[in-house]
Amino acid sequence: MTLFIEIKNLTVDFDGTSVLKNVNLNINEGEVVGILGRSGAGKTVLMHVLRGVEEYKNASGEVIYHLARCSKCGYIEPPSKVGEECRECGEELQSYEVDLLKLPSNDKNRRNIVKRIAIMLQRTFALYGDDRVIDNVISSLKEIGYKGKDALSKAMELLDEVEMSHRMMHVARDLSGGEKQRVVLARQLVRNPMMLIADEPTGTLDPKTARIVHDVISDAVNSYNMTMTITSHWPDVIKQMADKAIILDKGEIVNEGNPSEMADEFTNLACSIEKECKREIGDKILQVQNLSKKYVSVTRGVIYAVNDVSFDVYEGEIFGIAGVSGAGKTTTSQILIGNVQPTKGSIEVRVGDDWVDMTVPGAENRGHATQYMGILHQEYGLYTNRTVIDNLTESIGIDLPYELAVKKAISTLTTTGFTEDEAKSLLHNMAEELSEGERHRVALAQVLMKEPNIVIMDEPTGTMDPVTKKDVTKSILKTRDKMGDTFIIVSHDMDFLVDVCDRVALMQESRIMDIGEPENVLAPLLEAEKQI
Repeated sequence: MTLFIEIKNLTVDFDGTSVLKNVNLNINEGEVVGILGRSGAGKTVLMHVLRGVEEYKNASGEVIYHLARCSKCGYIEPPSKVGEECRECGEELQSYEVDLLKLPSNDKNRRNIVKRIAIMLQRTFALYGDDRVIDNVISSLKEIGYKGKDALSKAMELLDEVEMSHRMMHVARDLSGGEKQRVVLARQLVRNPMMLIADEPTGTLDPKTARIVHDVISDAVNSYNMTMTITSHWPDVIKQMADKAIILDKGEIVNEGNPSEMADEFTNLACSIEKECKREIGDKILQVQNLSKKYVSVTRGVIYAVNDVSFDVYEGEIFGIAGVSGAGKTTTSQILIGNVQPTKGSIEVRVGDDWVDMTVPGAENRGHATQYMGILHQEYGLYTNRTVIDNLTESIGIDLPYELAVKKAISTLTTTGFTEDEAKSLLHNMAEELSEGERHRVALAQVLMKEPNIVIMDEPTGTMDPVTKKDVTKSILKTRDKMGDTFIIVSHDMDFLVDVCDRVALMQESRIMDIGEPENVLAPLLEAEKQI
């Protein structure tokens, strides 16, 4: 195989802390490299260095790209194209080697390389939500300066490649998570990429939907002869998709080799959790009766996102809402928190001894309950240009004396899985400097800082590796036992729900099919996952 990228002694520092340490890795043209590592291991930073959009002044070492380049127009191709004609101007492509770390961000050659690299990021769909699917792809063609008169035909062709031609007239925001990721891929394919960087592209999707997306990605990689680096919190994904794999731990490559062997080694790092004896739950705190939410679409008619749903939740309970992508879980959670008005049905929340009608807006009604409720969204957001302590206090309107704010922040961070020393060291870091897993736990701490009685969590383990997922499970159980909070957890992660929930409701096609013990309700889905 032809050598494509050489990474030599790569070290990246943030505020004196090395997030990557002397990383050495060769990536061959056409190779799929899987990257395994728990949250904070440095996976995302490595992916962004390879992408080359950002200029890392705090980086040392080398990231050498071996390429074929047109000396006339600067067009870039992978190294196997040396000696062939440039597709842009017809000149012969010459061998070209460059250290991406040494090129300034405004360098023309750097920009030409970046144009040929596609990326799919975790939790980020990067779509124009109010535009139709076909318009999203056409917009991407315009963004790269596509001059062909057949932009519509080209967009349709790309959507067909990612198996989304049957949704081209749909508004992007109405798509499921898996459908959105396939449109993201179509938008990236307009670049005719030589490389795809996929950072947890299916982290928030259920296994069945994720498999569809993985298959589409694999087909695209083969069709475009792309090189790919991929991270995933599911070791089986690395087994199935990668040609080789590495394990990152605290910024260092600790092992490299066969994907199956690396995935098994990484899985062994995740210890099992035994749920403690069932906690005695309290009285009913939330009741939902005949809840429905329908939308009217010009192209699809009446769509029921939630259809005649009923359930109760008890104080101190960890209640799960399970289902595949598009089942109606997230819409249900948005109705519960008061962000979406239901079409019909009732939701009541107990505050003290009073029951509050959540369908009636206003400070004395819905607003009275929501001040005691918190939600961690699937696509959570922190103020990236603020420090962790700012995010936990000022950014969400908690006005405390500084010393007390620090003490409360550290205490809250420890409930989300950080040690006390880790929490102290994070306080003055900028949110953008944190790993994905660290940001997730800080976002959870941000919710808990408001001292809610009810915490709603939408896909809390969506992009987490097995080790971090176990830490989050422990932190939720610990928080419930320490603070007495009630948790409503929306997730497609069946194993996680079995580990953490007292009861679970299974949603399919906008309806609740069953409610009960997680092991019993989710048994059919767990068995189906094993067959995937």
